[in-house]
Amino acid sequence: MQKLSFRDLILLGITNFMLYVGAGNIIFPPYLGLHTGTEVSLSALGFIITGVGLPVIAAIAMAAKAGVLTLITLPIGLRAGLIASVICYLCIGPLNAIPRTTTVSFEMGVFPFIESMDYLPIYSIIYFAIATLFALYPNKILDTLGRFLSPVKLIALLALCVAGVIFSPSLPISPVEPFKSEAFSLGIINGYLTLDTLASLAFGIVIVDAIHSRGVTDRKQVTKYAIISGSMAGIGFITIYACLFKLGVTANDIAPNAENGAVILRAFVNYAFGFMGNIFLCLLIVIACLVTAIGLICACSSYFSKITPIKYRTYVFIIAIFSCLISNLGLTQLIKVSTPLLMAVYPMFIVLVFASFVSSKFKQVRFVVCPVAVLSLIFGINDGLRISGIELLPESLTSLIPLYKDNLGWLIPCFILFVILVIIDRVKNQPSNYHELSEEILKKETQSK
Repeated sequence: MQKLSFRDLILLGITNFMLYVGAGNIIFPPYLGLHTGTEVSLSALGFIITGVGLPVIAAIAMAAKAGVLTLITLPIGLRAGLIASVICYLCIGPLNAIPRTTTVSFEMGVFPFIESMDYLPIYSIIYFAIATLFALYPNKILDTLGRFLSPVKLIALLALCVAGVIFSPSLPISPVEPFKSEAFSLGIINGYLTLDTLASLAFGIVIVDAIHSRGVTDRKQVTKYAIISGSMAGIGFITIYACLFKLGVTANDIAPNAENGAVILRAFVNYAFGFMGNIFLCLLIVIACLVTAIGLICACSSYFSKITPIKYRTYVFIIAIFSCLISNLGLTQLIKVSTPLLMAVYPMFIVLVFASFVSSKFKQVRFVVCPVAVLSLIFGINDGLRISGIELLPESLTSLIPLYKDNLGWLIPCFILFVILVIIDRVKNQPSNYHELSEEILKKETQSK
């Protein structure tokens, strides 16, 4: 039985971690740290739940399903599952995450030298030309990212984290509204905005393919190595986030009222390293975002090429060109537009991920999981509209829903509905052919690889 060497396992873990650590991972913790100040522990807790815990759990779920997203969404049906999967890949692909890597890397890495947004179109063309070149060869991703780009990115991140721990430009401030009363809720939201839970559902294909490229094909071995690399990524997350939160908490004197984390990091690097800090930050951010963009282009192209007749390489060019156009909207506008959509779909994917661990225990999986997923989607759409300033439900009702103000109003109702449906399933339902269908899908996906 073929196994990964210790060296390859370390490379896989580094590659997994570096695929995730992109724009959102770097900019959101300092922003929360600055504005929640003395309440940072609450915002950090919320952020770690949705920005670390959920992505690691989703990565494990994908590993258990051999990197096949269809098996995660199957409980809501093949057609609905396909729509959900497409939405997932669009969110972590050309509509949001990929363009965001370009905008963040420009505003943080290049802007300090030229102080003009007029060059963003030129930069984005060069950026996506490089990303496309790497993405055209997905089988080389472990070597490309694990051996070359990722180590440089890791060293730069560590340098930033050490500086964040050592330097303290100012003391923490007392937060003002809404950061004072909604610190935990804002942590939850910004953890969503990293897109890492959705990214786990996409990167599952990339990681599994990277393991396969080393000759490991046994399903149990692939799952084991994917879980190990995902756990390594989770440990890396927590370490990086702790340093970045601390950096933001002490940045009030150098970046008061910053609109986003990019402004905070730029000011901090200038404070800590001077002019050379701009060069350092440029190197860190451009490589960090480029690595993530490459991984996302690979994942999206791989998925869409499997559900349509269009070839992988064609999708690489389509996604890169479209993302290049979207990236010119600017960082603040991208975040503003994407937040409601992410809030709408996240709860449903969380339900589907957790359900995947216990679905084998149900007689009729769709009977149990589908209604819960639909309910979570309804709550998610409501949260998305609320974030946009549209409040559909009266306060007399929302005050009765636990955790509603923390954007977790879906959690308790969905859990209660889930328990009720599990009981009914055990008492009344007869076994369906769901599990046989799952095995057929898995066999087809395995053969296609």
